[in-house]
Amino acid sequence: MQASELKYFKEILEGRKAQIIKNIVGVNDELDQLNSLELNDEGDYASVNNNSMVESAIVHQQEQELREINVTLGKISNGDYGICEMCEDHISFQRLKVKPHAIYCIDCREIVEKSRK
Repeated sequence: MQASELKYFKEILEGRKAQIIKNIVGVNDELDQLNSLELNDEGDYASVNNNSMVESAIVHQQEQELREINVTLGKISNGDYGICEMCEDHISFQRLKVKPHAIYCIDCREIVEKSRK
């Protein structure tokens, strides 16, 4: 992969990383506010509890993506970026444009998804 392409993906990944961190901080602040509310009835409690569960699930998903991005940024630094972890072929540029932190090429991703079912 060319240096300009690596720079392009690194910038995308760093931008996404900053956005995720901002999102996580915002959601955590919102959860803190929800937890500090004085709830008057069971309906309020159920609503806040439901919102908390949804927000927690979103944070969990974004934390996972953040871990994947950090691993990918390490691969860029090490010169291992864009190599499928299963077959060790190059991941296509188009696939990386869609998911810059992809660890599998399209074929191997399908194999992994089928094996999870």
